[in-house]
Parts: sequence; C-alpha cells; structure tokens
Amino acid sequence: MKEYAFEIEMKVRDYECDLQGVVNNSNYQHYMEHARHEFLETTGTSFSTLHDQGIDVMVSRVDISYKHSLRGSDRFVVQVAYQREGIKLVFFEDIYKLPEHTLCAKGRIEAICLQNGKLTRGELFETIFINKVEKREEDRGNIIP
Repeated sequence: MKEYAFEIEMKVRDYECDLQGVVNNSNYQHYMEHARHEFLETTGTSFSTLHDQGIDVMVSRVDISYKHSLRGSDRFVVQVAYQREGIKLVFFEDIYKLPEHTLCAKGRIEAICLQNGKLTRGELFETIFINKVEKREEDRGNIIP
C-alpha cells in the first residue's frame, strides 16, 4: 500500500449524482481538487495566498481511472500521496468508499508552478510545499519517504 501524506473524509451530496443515481464523473475530479487544497492548508498556506505572492500552482494534466461508483449520501475518503518528477509535482489521489474501503477512483494529477507568470523548474515546490509537509510529519513523529 502506498504511503499517503493526507486524507480527508467527505460525503456525496445528492446534486452530485446523475440520472443513473451515481456520482457524475466530473465530481471525482472536484473531490481530488478539494483534497489537494485542504492538504496545502495543512502546511500553513493556501492557493490564494500563493497567488497574492505571484506564485501560481496549476494543474497541467489529469488522469482518472474510475473503478466503482459512489451514490448519494455515500461516505468516502480521498487519500493523497505526491512526488516530484522534474519540473512537476505529481499527486496520486485515491478515493475509497467507506466503510468497506472499496476503491472508487484513482487519479494522477500533474501540477506545474508559475512565478510572476513564468514557468519555474519546480524548485518552488520544495519551498512552498514539500519541505513544510515533511516538517509537519517530523513534528508529529511520522516519517514520509
């Protein structure tokens, strides 16, 4: 099992379901985005704060595999892992239905970083994200590989 750095539990809202009574595919991407935003906030910053500083972290690619449908009122968890790949920060996000922990979706989301409108080599990921996450985990006594 992969090492997750963050997880958040959520519940399906009825308006997220389509005529078939299952969560519309686009909402899984919303769940993953929400998890990434909440994850960033655990480092003491936010996307809006970064933007105000001239730093924009942007999704450059999304790949989601759908495995099992969620339905209205289902509880689920989004678990997030990440790694640097060149100039990108890649998030691996898995959505599991609770309580049985059934895999519903697997996502690979690639992000890039712009500083004052110019593409960076990804070095800012270390400063604004990775170092803070690893420090937080060290403070908690957890180790992230």
